[in-house]
Amino acid sequence: MKKNRIIPIGIALGLAAALYWSLKPAPVLVESAVAKRAQMRVTIDEEGVTRVKHRYIVSAPVAGYLHRIDHDVGKIVASGEVLATLEPLPSDVLDPRRRAEAQARVSAARASLRSAEQQVAAAKADADFARSEYDRKKPLADKGAISAEAMSETESIKRRALAVLQSARFTVDVARYEVDAAKTMLQYSGQKANNNHRVPLAAPISGAILKIFKESEGVVAAGSMLLELGEPRALEVAIDALSADAVRINPGTDVLLKRWGGDTLEARVRTIEPVGFTKVSALGVEEQRVWIIVDILSPPEQWQALGDGYRVEAQFLLWQQDDVLTIPEAAVFKVGQQWSAFVIEGGRVSMRELEPGQRNGLEVQVIDGLSEGEQVVVYPDERLEDGSSVRAR
Repeated sequence: MKKNRIIPIGIALGLAAALYWSLKPAPVLVESAVAKRAQMRVTIDEEGVTRVKHRYIVSAPVAGYLHRIDHDVGKIVASGEVLATLEPLPSDVLDPRRRAEAQARVSAARASLRSAEQQVAAAKADADFARSEYDRKKPLADKGAISAEAMSETESIKRRALAVLQSARFTVDVARYEVDAAKTMLQYSGQKANNNHRVPLAAPISGAILKIFKESEGVVAAGSMLLELGEPRALEVAIDALSADAVRINPGTDVLLKRWGGDTLEARVRTIEPVGFTKVSALGVEEQRVWIIVDILSPPEQWQALGDGYRVEAQFLLWQQDDVLTIPEAAVFKVGQQWSAFVIEGGRVSMRELEPGQRNGLEVQVIDGLSEGEQVVVYPDERLEDGSSVRAR
C-alpha cells in the first residue's frame, strides 16, 4: 500500500517541479562592471594648432625699387642681418604738417622703445626672483621637505617668468627696428633720387624667415610687406573651444598636448580671448567658439620637431584625483530626484541609491552608496526591477 502511494506522490512532485521551472522567468542577461578605485580625470578635449608667438613683418620704409630677395623660407637670420636692399624713389617734399607727422612717428617709436625696455627690466626682476625661489626650494624638495606638487608649481612659475622675459626682449628688438624705420621714412622723404644709394633692410630680430611676400625685384610702395620673421622655438598653441566649455576653463589650467607625433607634452592656459566667433562644424551646425592660448611647459628638446601651424590635440584638465571609487557612467540612472544603480548580489539585482560626484563621460565618481569590488549592471534593461534574476554575460 505504501509503495502504491509513494509512486503517485513522486510523480506529482516531479510534475510540480517541472511546471515550476517551466513557468519560472529566465534570468536577464546583463552587462556588468566592478566598482574600482583608480585615478580619475575630468577633461575637455579639443584640437589646436601651434604658432610662433612673436611675428614681425619687414616692410618697405619708403617707396622704392626692391632688389630680389635671395633668401629661402626657414632660413635662420641674425638680428641686424641684411635681408633686402631698396633704392628709394624720388618723393614729394614733405609739407610742414606731413613732416610734423613723420617726426611724431619717430618720437612715438622712441617712446615705445623706452616702454619696452622698462618691461624688460620688470620681467628680468620677476625672472630672477622665480629662479632664486626655484634654487632655494630644490634642495628642500630633494630632502622631502616640500611636496612634489609645490616644487612642480615653482618650476612652472620659473618657466613662465623666463618666457615673459624672452617675450619682453623680443618687443625691445622690434621697437628698435620701428625707430629705425620711422627715421628712415623721415630721412628719405623729399630727397631726390640717388642711384648710388641703397637702403638696407635689416632683420629686427634673430629668428627664422616664415614667409616671403615678394621674392622678385620691382617697385614697391611704402609700407609694402616684404618678409615675415619669427622665433620658431618660441611656440604657443591656439585652440578653439566651444564657448560653453571655455567658461569652465581658467588661465592656469593644466593642459596635455597629444597626438602631434611625439610624447605627451605639458602645457598651461595663458589666456582666454574675450571675444567669440561663429564656426560651422563638420555636420553643418553653427557653433560659438573661443580662442584659448596655451604655453608649452615641457623642455624644448622634447618638442623641437614641432613647427608653425602643426596640429595637436589638447586635453584640458578640469579635475583630477587619485584613488577614486568609480563605476561606468552607463550604470547610473535617476529615479525621481535620486541617482541609483542596480547591484548584483547572489544572482539578483537590488536597486541601490548612491551619491555621484564628478563625471567625465565614461566614468562617474561614487561618493557614497557603493563599496569597492561590488558588481553593478551597465546599461540596465527596462525589464529590470528590484529583485530581478540576472546573469552576467
